[in-house]
Amino acid sequence: MYPFLRSFLFRFEPERAHALTLHALRITGKFAPLRWLVAQQFKAPSKPVEAFGLKFKNPVGLAAGYDKDGIAIRGLSALGFGHVEIGTVTPKPQPGNPSPRVFRLLEDEALVNRMGFPSRGAEFAQMQLNPNLRMNWIEQAAGFSPRKRQVGQRKWNTILGVNLGKNKDTPNEEAALDYLALLQNFAGCADYLAINVSSPNTVGLRNLQGREALEGLLVQLNQQRLIGQMEYKKHLPILVKLAPDLGESELDDAIEAILRAGMDGIIVTNTTLAREGLRSNLKGESGGLSGSPLKVKSEAVLRQTVRRVNGEIPIVSVGGIMSPDDAKRRLDCGAALVQLYTGMVYRGPGLVKEILSFI
Repeated sequence: MYPFLRSFLFRFEPERAHALTLHALRITGKFAPLRWLVAQQFKAPSKPVEAFGLKFKNPVGLAAGYDKDGIAIRGLSALGFGHVEIGTVTPKPQPGNPSPRVFRLLEDEALVNRMGFPSRGAEFAQMQLNPNLRMNWIEQAAGFSPRKRQVGQRKWNTILGVNLGKNKDTPNEEAALDYLALLQNFAGCADYLAINVSSPNTVGLRNLQGREALEGLLVQLNQQRLIGQMEYKKHLPILVKLAPDLGESELDDAIEAILRAGMDGIIVTNTTLAREGLRSNLKGESGGLSGSPLKVKSEAVLRQTVRRVNGEIPIVSVGGIMSPDDAKRRLDCGAALVQLYTGMVYRGPGLVKEILSFI
């Protein structure tokens, strides 16, 4: 059925098509009978995995960027994902870059995006994850004193990650303040956090991947996490997402900083600035490239990361996973988990079930 649906969606410009599918998933999540029907359609074999101290029902997750503000988690979890990573969330709301900012490279089975972290902000995302916070906000807006409430009960059957990024107008010298604030915002409602220092669409962000800057940032986050663990009574895993465009020595330096700072995992990779071998006439559009052309580069970075980490912490592989065979190869290379995004755009949500039936 998806090829028919894709032909309809691809009549719209990419960001509009994405908004339509996300809205449909949000509606699906709100109505239990509809959610049940979708879950039955995409029900897949159970393939439990343990990583970062968490138990995943399967190793296939949704990458950050699809549901930036956490509005459709229940609908997305019905598609069979073992984890869903929302975001990138920024402390303050920001619009991102001007449109058009997403492009389909059909001949290459790829996307180029220069979104620039459009986000409704941390407060909005928190309210999606905890309905009680939304009720408090409504009461305050109406002029009432909000009642004291406990953290809301989870309404999705999947592990939830929150991908964090600094605001565009925050200089790198003050970036730690943004990430520390976000850690405090989401420590109580996320299963893990992912630190995004690798998007190519926020000027200067990737400079934070340098060893000294990265280690300085992550050490502060680890210290703040240790302080907060008494309050939240859990260990909160923190992962770091890296770019595919780092040189070998740069990647080694970034991994060394991650290990020295006591982080729990690495996500490789984000989108790439490279454009080698593309056929589409849209290849000149600026932004991060994802999809099939990223496959070789992302897998190469995974292999180097696996060698360098040597089993010390788990690794999540994302980038160019377009088929069950791609996913299996990443897991065989040493990834604990894999994540999808562009593969789902071109292959449809059934790709999750296909992968889990194959691996």
